[in-house]
Amino acid sequence: MNLDRKTFLRRLGVGAVGLAAGASTRGEQRAAAAAAWPVYSEREPEPYWTAIRAQYLLTPGFAYLNTGGLGPAAGPVLDIYDRTSRRLQEKSETGHALFAEARKVLARFLGAEPTEISFVRNATEGNGIIAAGLALKEGDEVIFDDHAHPGGAFPWINQAKQRGVVVRMFEPSVADAAENLARIVALITPRTRVVQVSHVTAPTGIVLPVVAIAKLCRERGIWFHIDGAQSAGMFPFELRAIGCDSFATSGHKWIGGPHETGVLFIRREKLDEVAPTMVGAYSSDQADLSMAMAFVAGTQRHEYGTRNAAAVVALAAAADTQERIGRERIAARGRAMVARVRAGIAALPDVDILTPANPELSAAMIAFRTPRIAYDKLFGRLLGEHRLRCRPVSEQKLNAVRVSLHLCNGLDECDRLVAAMTAILKTT
Repeated sequence: MNLDRKTFLRRLGVGAVGLAAGASTRGEQRAAAAAAWPVYSEREPEPYWTAIRAQYLLTPGFAYLNTGGLGPAAGPVLDIYDRTSRRLQEKSETGHALFAEARKVLARFLGAEPTEISFVRNATEGNGIIAAGLALKEGDEVIFDDHAHPGGAFPWINQAKQRGVVVRMFEPSVADAAENLARIVALITPRTRVVQVSHVTAPTGIVLPVVAIAKLCRERGIWFHIDGAQSAGMFPFELRAIGCDSFATSGHKWIGGPHETGVLFIRREKLDEVAPTMVGAYSSDQADLSMAMAFVAGTQRHEYGTRNAAAVVALAAAADTQERIGRERIAARGRAMVARVRAGIAALPDVDILTPANPELSAAMIAFRTPRIAYDKLFGRLLGEHRLRCRPVSEQKLNAVRVSLHLCNGLDECDRLVAAMTAILKTT
């Protein structure tokens, strides 16, 4: 059930490319889309996943198992990016008129309102806007997990250097959600102003209990920010339902957007508590240069200058496509592939799996290590000898290898990884 690029592109372009193509073609695109989309069968699902997987440009025989680092964009998404770029260049337009519809798509995807969504370059930029924009002063405390990616941790460490903010960290537990909540509670003092967690920890793929943490922070008047770089596109959720005050993610990981795309969410009730630290023409509708500058009503005030509209349109197309595939279906597929890897790896001697098996705490990533071979050498052998691109994990001296499994992967690659580990351990 492999779809040719042109056919798949027509489906993918219904929501996003249609913006650039003009209203006259939308009905035609929708009609083509309905006929083109592959049919999912519970009894025989693999042809469906093969059709989806075939749209990625990855080199045949090369297994890319690092969506958590940088997710590949499907060919049709890149086609949309190219097409939109060229159309804008024909009259040298910015394309900012395309942002409103894309904002609706990402708001729906993340369970937010369009005015709560701002397009940023990555999760790091979104995290930095929150860290720099909140009115923190010397001695105020910020809590975050010590598995935070540098893009989540460094913005707060910078505030410690710049403003004397006190950073306090907890180690994520692999036991259960209640233990992770308890570890945060143990660090809260009267000076605690912010709690940030990785929705899914980057090194080991631990899913943290964000709904319970949001409730805790709301009860205590603490700002709750989520670094969602590893969750958006991995499994579905709704930000308004979670109850966090802000959330940042990268579009170029699990959502499958182009490089240098991201989204920042700020709850509408809390918008004015985050002072814009970079402003420009798109931060305000004001036409004069008076000192009474008023910001635009929504989170888009943080989109301070000309942005790459083609990238935003393509990101919306990637999100729209995940909706079409089915968010729960994608999440289940990721968990099934991880379960397949876990079962094979767990049967091998001297392998320590760091990601919890508890489905409440894990999703589409798994990290493991072995005392028989250093993690960096293991990473090198998997890549060099077996063409399996994983991710080395050096953070917090975990010394492991991490595997991320998503739409570009298949069951055959899960089996290849287990076979490769078997072969490496036999010769080590």
